[in-house]
Amino acid sequence: MNALKKTWWPTLTALSLAMMGTLAHADERASLEALRQTTIGLIDALVEKGVLTREAADGMLKQAAPRAAASATTPDVPKPETTAAGKPVLRVPYVSDAMKAQIRNEVKEEVLTQARAERWGVPNATPSWVDRIKIDGDFRFRYQTDRPGKDNTLPSDYVAAEGTNQNGLSRAPDFASSVLQGDNSLTPTSSTSDARERERIRLRLGVSAKVTDEVGVGVRLATGSATDRVSTNQTLGQNFNKYQLFVDRAFIRLDPADWVTVQAGRIPNPWFSTDMVWSDNLNFDGLAATGRWVSQGSAFSPFATLGWFPLREQTPPNRSSRWLIGAQVGTGWDVAARTKVKLGLAYYSYNNLEGKVDQNYVLGTNSSNQAVVVTGPEYGQYEYPTGLRQKGNTVFETNPTSVDTSPLWGLAYAFRPLVLTASAELTHFSPYSLLLSAEYVKNMAFDEASFHRRAGAFFDNKSPGGKSTGYHFKLAFGSAEVREQGQWQLATSYRHVGSDAVLDAFTDSDLGLGGTNLQGYTLGGSYGLYRNTSLGVRFLSAKTIDTPLNQAVVNIGGQTVDFGQAKYKVNSLQVDLNVRF
Repeated sequence: MNALKKTWWPTLTALSLAMMGTLAHADERASLEALRQTTIGLIDALVEKGVLTREAADGMLKQAAPRAAASATTPDVPKPETTAAGKPVLRVPYVSDAMKAQIRNEVKEEVLTQARAERWGVPNATPSWVDRIKIDGDFRFRYQTDRPGKDNTLPSDYVAAEGTNQNGLSRAPDFASSVLQGDNSLTPTSSTSDARERERIRLRLGVSAKVTDEVGVGVRLATGSATDRVSTNQTLGQNFNKYQLFVDRAFIRLDPADWVTVQAGRIPNPWFSTDMVWSDNLNFDGLAATGRWVSQGSAFSPFATLGWFPLREQTPPNRSSRWLIGAQVGTGWDVAARTKVKLGLAYYSYNNLEGKVDQNYVLGTNSSNQAVVVTGPEYGQYEYPTGLRQKGNTVFETNPTSVDTSPLWGLAYAFRPLVLTASAELTHFSPYSLLLSAEYVKNMAFDEASFHRRAGAFFDNKSPGGKSTGYHFKLAFGSAEVREQGQWQLATSYRHVGSDAVLDAFTDSDLGLGGTNLQGYTLGGSYGLYRNTSLGVRFLSAKTIDTPLNQAVVNIGGQTVDFGQAKYKVNSLQVDLNVRF
């Protein structure tokens, strides 16, 4: 009402004063009455035209009453103008139709603008800040069963091979995890042959806020583990204990122009990629900027992305910093009305992540004349830790000559993968789509000579082996995205990712139970039960490409075992009930 007062009252007051000056009459009471009726008629006309609401008009008349009373008592009332004969002069201003229309349109536009802003007449209107906040999320219930191959190499063999320390090379060091028994024997704590069934849930809850047209903030919470960055699953069966929620994303998004986006914090994956290089559940800590070039009428929409991501902060004097930098260029391409293609070429570089021989320790003896290791402040800085790695990358013992019962594993190779990614969407079968994607990767830092320089004399005559390339294909048919009831999609994929093509820490954790040095396929489909509710089924089968142990020949119980033939295979079945909100 205050805004209406500011908009309408000055206009009507000015009009009323003008009419008062020109309608002066000897009989002042009759003139004022005529002015009042004229003003009321004008307001009623605006109400009939829909420019004013009846409530707003009544409020204006109510506010005008005290002013009219005050004006009637004002002593300085000008004398009415008269002719030579003493008769009152009546002056009526002329207002053209064009001016009337202009005034009407201007006033109407001001009122409508205010009505839209203040949501006049909107039932259950909410505050404007609600429009700037978006809440979304999803919940998934999963049944999963994992069936290892019957001829998998047993974990006891991995423990025995590690105990001989003949080679100091591995692609699955955690298969050799063990505990020391009272009789000084080692008992394996891992499993390569036991089947497993479990129920798991995943909850993700995100909030995004549009601060201005240029600035936004995003936060997402998720279930999972603080040490597993590529999975947000929570396994059930914890004696009804409560589950934790972790900060999965927390970032600022800046859009200073239509063609550029900058994100900082814990951000969503900024790269055009498949899960062979980056897991679908992975988020990045750091800074990324994406530029886009879009021109009207062009079939191409080029883009470029730069990113810098710290992996470990520097903690002098015993820890150097580690980080990842990346760059990607690509383009979308509308080949035809029903054919869309996207291409991307990326280069990633990990810094200070490769292993080196660790000499920051001294071998000695204690008071009982037992061998001990005295470590220095820099000991362990080259380790590729258990909490980071999955399996598949070639690793070596960075402390091979120590008597430490806990070997430290470092990466045999540096990682600078060059990745070519392509996807296509064909809608010739409307309402269904054919979706294709492919990816090829080569580790440009794969260099055995570099390994020997870093690993030291113990590994001079030992080849770490491994493979530096990988490729991935996926085909899907059906709805591009299963959102509505009755929609469906079938999909299949094949992956062949060499041991050292990509860092195993950040790749997919489902096929082969995660990591690299795997080849295998996925078959699956999903069906929309209700809106934003779907049922999905996937079968995954994978096996190792190279032996998890690198040519370790040991004597076990008087029998020579060549671990150059070690193998690992696993089949998995996942049944998912997904709900989005």
